[in-house]
Amino acid sequence: MQKPDIRHISLDELSQFLISIKEKPFRSKQIHEWLWKKNVHSFEEMINLSKSLIEKMKEHFTFEHAEIFQEVVSTDGTIKMIFKLHDGALIEGVLIPSGNRVTACISSQVGCPLKCDFCATGAMGFTRNLDFTEIVDQYALMNRRSIEAYENHITNFVFMGMGEPLLNYDHVTYAIKILTSLEGNGISPTRITLSTVGLVKGIRQLADDQFKANLAVSLHVADDLKRSKLIPTNLSNPLMELQRALKYYVQKTDQRITIEYVLLQGVNDSVEDAENLCMFCKAFPVKINIIHYNQTDSKYKKSSLEQTRSFVRHLESRNLIVNIRQSRGQDIAAACGQLIKENRKG
Repeated sequence: MQKPDIRHISLDELSQFLISIKEKPFRSKQIHEWLWKKNVHSFEEMINLSKSLIEKMKEHFTFEHAEIFQEVVSTDGTIKMIFKLHDGALIEGVLIPSGNRVTACISSQVGCPLKCDFCATGAMGFTRNLDFTEIVDQYALMNRRSIEAYENHITNFVFMGMGEPLLNYDHVTYAIKILTSLEGNGISPTRITLSTVGLVKGIRQLADDQFKANLAVSLHVADDLKRSKLIPTNLSNPLMELQRALKYYVQKTDQRITIEYVLLQGVNDSVEDAENLCMFCKAFPVKINIIHYNQTDSKYKKSSLEQTRSFVRHLESRNLIVNIRQSRGQDIAAACGQLIKENRKG
């Protein structure tokens, strides 16, 4: 019979296990702290436990964890990382320093099934969802690396890496619960952002579950015909339904929505596109992040500086809050999916 992973065992189950091997049940809280607050990756790191207890745990449980497989450092300080999972699957993460902040961009799936036309991850196909432990591992490994590289803990983290978080709803939300709990890392939910392409059912579920972290929607264009070409899942999640879901989310959570909008030359960067975006956003409080496209070897190109300014001016003339997000790590293929793609070529 296959041994269970120690991190899939609840605190109560751990206490019962300890009683069964004639150990004191209070040790369960110590073990739990090692697993979720100190984020250790081996039994041997639990230094306040006896060697005999560690050996008994190793007899009954596995301790699978991710490891850093490769990393590349940009001239701007951005660190792109590939993590290798217990089954050999590869996922990506990015550390982005900015002043006294460090943002970690983490993945929710191995690959992605949504096949967005301009996304390198979409071209890789989909393998599987990540387990909640693999999501927590990304945070733990990147936080250690952040301290080494920047002498600073991760201050913010975003689900904007590989995959669609709402297609892995249970594991993503449970990982967030662990990371924000006092028994875990105690991270404020306001420091966490979940980014989705706009899956209506998942957004409504977040609203009903009173999701506490931030919600961002990778909209990229506010015209159904154009959006369905860029993001095929728009066919089953059209803009009107998405708008209603976001309005419902705001009503239930009293939180502002962030709209992510990658400008693509000649595709979604006209004044008409800007006006469509204004109309989409009129139903709820919103902040808009305009993103420069991190060019891959795809058919798309980033919009010119002049066109970007024109687009932003139109949004600001309609009293929308707009932030132009600078691309980071362009010299190290830091856009989602690019480094693994390069790794496979090599």
